[in-house]
Amino acid sequence: MAKGSTTPWSYILIRLLFKFVLKIFYGTIVVENADIIPKTGQPCIVCANHPNSLTDALLLVTSMPSKTRNMLRLTAKSTQFGHRTFTSWLIESAGTVPIKRRKDYSGSEVDNSQAMDKLMDALELGDAVCLFPEGASRYHPTIAPLKTGVARIVSDVLSRNRDDPNFSVSILTCSITYMHRQHFRSDVLVTFNPPMTFTPKDNPELLAPVQYDEIRALTARMQQQISSRTIDSPSWEFVRSAKMATRMYAPLGTLMSLGEYVRITRTFVEAFKASDDTQKSKRIVEDQSIDFTKEDIELNQLRRDLKYYQDRLVRWGIKDDRIARPLSFGTITMRMVIRLTWFICLFTISLPGLVLWTPVFITTFIAVRNFKRTGPVWDTFDEIAQYKLVYGLFSGLSVWAACILLTLPSAAFTTFLVPAMMWMTLRWTEDAISAFRAFMALARLLCVGKKTLNEIRVTRRDLHSRLMNLAVGTLGLPDDPEKFFVERGGKQKGRVRSTWDSGAKYFSVRRRRKRDWNETLRLYDQVDYPEDG
Repeated sequence: MAKGSTTPWSYILIRLLFKFVLKIFYGTIVVENADIIPKTGQPCIVCANHPNSLTDALLLVTSMPSKTRNMLRLTAKSTQFGHRTFTSWLIESAGTVPIKRRKDYSGSEVDNSQAMDKLMDALELGDAVCLFPEGASRYHPTIAPLKTGVARIVSDVLSRNRDDPNFSVSILTCSITYMHRQHFRSDVLVTFNPPMTFTPKDNPELLAPVQYDEIRALTARMQQQISSRTIDSPSWEFVRSAKMATRMYAPLGTLMSLGEYVRITRTFVEAFKASDDTQKSKRIVEDQSIDFTKEDIELNQLRRDLKYYQDRLVRWGIKDDRIARPLSFGTITMRMVIRLTWFICLFTISLPGLVLWTPVFITTFIAVRNFKRTGPVWDTFDEIAQYKLVYGLFSGLSVWAACILLTLPSAAFTTFLVPAMMWMTLRWTEDAISAFRAFMALARLLCVGKKTLNEIRVTRRDLHSRLMNLAVGTLGLPDDPEKFFVERGGKQKGRVRSTWDSGAKYFSVRRRRKRDWNETLRLYDQVDYPEDG
């Protein structure tokens, strides 16, 4: 077995630095199945969906345990090389291989033979290389058809080593799911799928000369694996309605891991896709015979009714949980007092630390605002998180350095106090904003009026009945999700294993105890998405 390349010091620095930055930017990063990653010395191609530009690569680098893989060799579009920018230095110093894209050269033919040779050389050394077979990062909920480059590399490297009986190469697909990719303190799920291993002996069909059908078949297997563990939707409307369905099926507070939440949401998306009358109408126009069944019509109507119901909740600024579990006037008033008191307490103790955070927030806000002006939503929103990470890192380090310089006599103390204070402020602020968000939701309940609330509750009862028939009768989901996930609680990867899970401890220094995986650090519930463009 090969030993793999020596890890550059710059790569180790980048991995440590951005593991820290990613844990600050995202509230929870859950990594599933890290134990199935092929170890260093075993040639491996890591492939993932590509919804969030450079952030995707940084997530993969930091999600792979260093004891398992000492290095993940990255690839990036060639236009990101050779600039006097931090991003360019970051990419080049990590040993990234430049890939030329036709769209960057006015659609003309490009020569990537040198890049492919470098990747195959790395594989023969026992390295892991990272490729995003969609070809480009894109702000769209659909995974684009994968390009055949990965399958061709597998074929080429197997052909080069056809006389080595011990040579093997694996494809490790990974599914990345962001709850809200560009929002501060949202959550991310990284799921590694079972690796596919190939050898010259067992896979002679991939040896040169290889049939194109074999290349396409392997690429299709990769696409199916990646799509099966994330939310692959034709539009943001489907994602929005599916998340509403998930929340109605498994009420707020149900002890679900992030992976379970994503898989249930995906189940509803797949059901909506299968009955989508828009897509079927397109196929009828293309002279394909498609029958609209009664189930299709009912499911499409359910999706539209879910959208209408959620639109009403957003308009009034209330949660589905408050419709499903109505509260008396006295209970609402008491909870408002508790939430407001908790908010005031947490916000008060956060004020000194918020002074330190203010330059970071202002810097990232200005940088992102200017970047958004450079192009349409579909061409810029996939890079917003990247800008926030980079500008947040530099401004945060500047604040830290300034504090040390201003307190030189006690710099040894300040060096550790400032990061600790900023972290605790972030944690207190998260809970303070959550308390204020709950206070405002309760206040709006008093403003809506009993007549409107009763109308919404009647609508919800009908929706819930239809939704449970779909979930249990058609999709095969558990009929009592709250009980089901309580019994499985703590056994699923990604959950925090402590008394914190049971609610015995309200505040956690390590991370916020979220009841809703859709939560972000905002004064309102984030349920909408920018238009696709």
